Amino acid sequence: MTALPEIASSPALVMLDRASGEAVPTVPAGVTLGDADPFVSGREVAWVIDGAAAGRVGFAGAVDVDSFPHTETMIVLAGALTLSVAGAPVLTLSPGSGVVIARGTRLRIEATQGTRWAFYAATTGTSSVPGITPLRADAALAPSAGPPADLLIGPAPQCRSHNAFIDEAAKLRAGLWDSTPWARRSRPHKLSELMHILEGTVDLTGGDGTVLTVGPGDTVLVAQGAPCAWDSGVHVTKFYVVQEATG
Repeated sequence: MTALPEIASSPALVMLDRASGEAVPTVPAGVTLGDADPFVSGREVAWVIDGAAAGRVGFAGAVDVDSFPHTETMIVLAGALTLSVAGAPVLTLSPGSGVVIARGTRLRIEATQGTRWAFYAATTGTSSVPGITPLRADAALAPSAGPPADLLIGPAPQCRSHNAFIDEAAKLRAGLWDSTPWARRSRPHKLSELMHILEGTVDLTGGDGTVLTVGPGDTVLVAQGAPCAWDSGVHVTKFYVVQEATG
């Protein structure tokens, strides 16, 4: 993999995209995830550490990839994205849906004009079986562990999740999560996490006291180790990508 510049490699809350179209912090244009990156012209890397990167991609047209060079989770923000893999049904994604492309996958990628997605890429250390895994907002959810009781401010929430994709070698999971309202005190984030909010609103408070409010259609990255407090007064549903990756 070609060395990437340090962009936001220290613990941070990084806004990747606003559904409202509001400007987010400028990221370098044309930064790639290596010489084999099929989206070199439209890749915007907003956060990077050794082994992972996150940001946005704008792409239109078609590209055939013999072996996808990394494992990339894509959350479609605008347009339409179509993925074709031999022996599998064609997958077409609209805004609010997502997919994980595993390293080594042979596929054709097509996108309409104006297509954009948020991404989280595991760039090293993955041994995923090639293929594509869709992320569905209507996936069946099962009860999951909530936050530690000693951090809670108020009642414990009821949390549910569905791990659509797991790569044990890369220590990465992606899927769907929801919860009843809850709040907790600040603590270092246990994993690096991309969140794409599907329903509800949450206030994330960083280590400097800055409050970042994210709502439906917004995408944010919380780096592993970043101080972060959570406060959601309503039911929240999100796509997530989490990875143990400290840089």
